[in-house]
Amino acid sequence: MSFGSATQEATKARWSARAAVILSALRATLSAWPPSRWLMHLVASRGPSGRALAISLPYAWLLVFFLAPFAIVLKISFSEADVAIPPYTAIFGFVDDLESLYVEIKLNLSNYVLLVEDSLYYRAYLNSLRIAAISTALTLAVGLPLAYAMARAPQRWRGTLLMMVILPFWTSSLIRVYAWIGILKNEGLLNGFLQWLGIINEPLAIMNFDIAVYIGIVYSYLPFMVLPLYASLEKLDLSLLEAAADLGCRPIKAFWVITVPLAMPGIIAGCFLVFIPVVGEVVIPDLLGGSETLMIGKTLWSEFFNNHDWPVASAVAIILLLVLVVPIVLFQRHQAARQEAAR
Repeated sequence: MSFGSATQEATKARWSARAAVILSALRATLSAWPPSRWLMHLVASRGPSGRALAISLPYAWLLVFFLAPFAIVLKISFSEADVAIPPYTAIFGFVDDLESLYVEIKLNLSNYVLLVEDSLYYRAYLNSLRIAAISTALTLAVGLPLAYAMARAPQRWRGTLLMMVILPFWTSSLIRVYAWIGILKNEGLLNGFLQWLGIINEPLAIMNFDIAVYIGIVYSYLPFMVLPLYASLEKLDLSLLEAAADLGCRPIKAFWVITVPLAMPGIIAGCFLVFIPVVGEVVIPDLLGGSETLMIGKTLWSEFFNNHDWPVASAVAIILLLVLVVPIVLFQRHQAARQEAAR
């Protein structure tokens, strides 16, 4: 056997050993993951039945479309920016010194340190939470009376009213935001109408301020608030309001004492559906807000596509996910504990 063929055989052997190490690591990782252990136990105990497969589908969806992308973003957040394709360094590497083969892991924590040291990032986080909270409150203030009116409307009109709420979704959100630019700008329809009525003498400065962002968010996310509210209010037993009226309760007090508590599941669902995506909103703050409208979605976009700093952008996304997920998990556990105590 020649020296070249011996070298090729040794190289193939080393690559086979590397592949075996990778497969072993993947097998150990999947075996240690609790949903994977539960799924394998379910299939092993009951066989590949229809029920087991039906239960496994949500976990498969979660694995493919959430956990796998999350793991990729988490890996990138611990790497370093590099002038390459892709523009970051690898954190896993194989070291072969001809005597042993081992995996080298390089974790770069400077990306997360930068998020703490640079005031730009935590100001963007706080400003995003502030705008999302105010926008959610405004959307609830508009959506609750609207959903209540829809739920109390005659049965033959409810389908039409629901269609009118859903109808804006048939148009691109980008086009709807550009339409608001034509309405809110200094020479727009709103200022022109107010000046024609004689209410104002000079155009109102609405564009490029937070108020324009609030208007755009409330308009764009109002259906997400109205639909769960309507689903809760439609089930409301009107005899409770009639009994309260017979006992001398005023309509306003009955609304706050009876209607609002019974609609609380829809209120909570609507607030979550509005608050969570608004925190990471990019298009509305960019088009309707000014340069002072600092939100974490715009910051993340800038890091990815302008600065090409994927590791920092990934770290921003990971922290944003934790900021949103951890309070929701704690809230769900609190609600579950209250339900158990009520039993």
